[in-house]
Amino acid sequence: MASIKILPDLLVSQIAAGEVVERPASALKELLENSLDSGATEISVQLLNGGTKLIRVVDNGSGIRRDELQLALTRHATSKIATLDELHRVTSLGFRGEALASIAAVSRLQLVSRCKDMDHGWKIGMDSREPVPASGGFGTSIDVADIYFNTPARRKFLKSDATEYAHCAEAFKRIALSSPDIAFTLQHNGKTQWQLKASTLEERIATILGESFAKAAFLVDEGASGLSIRGMAATPAHASSSREDQYFFVNGRFVRDKLLSHALKQAYQDVLHHQRHPAFALFLSISPEEIDVNVHPAKTEIRFRESRAVHQFVFHAIDKGLSPPSAVPVSPPLRVESRPFQRNMELGMAPSADFYGRLFEKPTEPEAPAAEFPLGFALGQLSGIYILAQNSSGLVVVDMHAAHERIVYEKLKSSAAHFAMQPLLIPATFAATPLEIETAQNHQALLNELGFDIAPFSPTTLVVRAIPALLKNADAAELSRAVLHEIGEYGAARVATERRNELLATMACHGAVRAKRMLAAPEMNALLREMEETERSGQCNHGRPTWFQLTLSDLDKLFMRGK
Repeated sequence: MASIKILPDLLVSQIAAGEVVERPASALKELLENSLDSGATEISVQLLNGGTKLIRVVDNGSGIRRDELQLALTRHATSKIATLDELHRVTSLGFRGEALASIAAVSRLQLVSRCKDMDHGWKIGMDSREPVPASGGFGTSIDVADIYFNTPARRKFLKSDATEYAHCAEAFKRIALSSPDIAFTLQHNGKTQWQLKASTLEERIATILGESFAKAAFLVDEGASGLSIRGMAATPAHASSSREDQYFFVNGRFVRDKLLSHALKQAYQDVLHHQRHPAFALFLSISPEEIDVNVHPAKTEIRFRESRAVHQFVFHAIDKGLSPPSAVPVSPPLRVESRPFQRNMELGMAPSADFYGRLFEKPTEPEAPAAEFPLGFALGQLSGIYILAQNSSGLVVVDMHAAHERIVYEKLKSSAAHFAMQPLLIPATFAATPLEIETAQNHQALLNELGFDIAPFSPTTLVVRAIPALLKNADAAELSRAVLHEIGEYGAARVATERRNELLATMACHGAVRAKRMLAAPEMNALLREMEETERSGQCNHGRPTWFQLTLSDLDKLFMRGK
């Protein structure tokens, strides 16, 4: 075995650079964080060849004094912390004191800086190990040229210029999102890609994530017990198949945290299909003493002291945004009059004939003005799929199956653990696979708990004698087959616990009113009233919107009125 020896300083720095400077985007992130820590209000970035040829960051921050320039390029030298206690409550973005030294070890770095009380700037870098006078404005300018020029083994792992630029642009967007009050500029190969003025948080989010996101997102602004969260999150209708445009910041620092991801996933699980992902830009503020940001060299991982409290806080903040209260309050007399709708609708059961007569003696002049109900009153059906309703703003178009599916699902969730059975007057039979027959035989207790009475009728047939009372209008055979499939695929234990809501969503889909079913006006109005009283009625269980509003202004534009 070779003898033990101390490694040369350059090799130590190059090894450290492997952790801090993974690619050009990593260097750009560190430089931008230093600019923010310096108090800069304007930061410009210039890149050549995706950052592999040049990364230039210029800011108007506080600058670095001449006698500290050499120290700034030394490992473990920083102005951010001085004691272990300060490390535990650090508020700056960069604090390890490794970034500049690590970047300088694997590139041709030049640093020019000028403090506000200095007559001129000072330069240090590859060509001048000692500071020399230099021209320039107040602040700091750093050039990182030919990254990995002296470590070819690392350089060969760099991707194409386009790929490296994409990573740099992503790092730039994260920093720009975290500091909306600062102006940023990004140029690539001499062409301006981003030019951002100082703005509000909402404006910066809309600029970075796009106007389509901003129009489809809801604001988040909650605070409790030393925690606060602000930002915007997309409605389920704006979700996509990728995880792009997902930004979570803790005390201004972009993070990837499993705890926060799980809280968001739980908040969206009832309104979003599992193959879709929401977009969001969220900013959590917490006491620095309650988190550990010194977990990973890249500082994108953190650890919470009270993880459960943080999880619940984030979950409830997003859940509240996804379940907004009714926009229009209903006066007590009208609420009393609308109760028979709620009692009699019962997921498909029509109100009594005498009630219809009392409420709809004059269909063209409803007893309650449309302004009193957010979704208004039904005008009719379109193709047996959509309900057309009029409210005070204009026309409301409702997907009746999607809307009723949400109503059924929420009622199933709020029911007791054991569902009441509805015996079938004529039992339903269907041809079953061996797995379905085995599932029905081995899981009678769970099926009964869910409100089903399913038993073998022959070696190849199952008979359904009862289904949940809440779903009494569903196709008994298809509903039973779907439930048996869930139990057979995931197992009774998972279906009864972690996948219970998924099973209820499947049941709700089969129990909802089907397309092409013609509804009477009272039934349509009853469905509208149920929607107004149901949480998250704006989306079905798969994340699809259940209704859209076309205002009178929208309709005027379509028909070019006033032109």
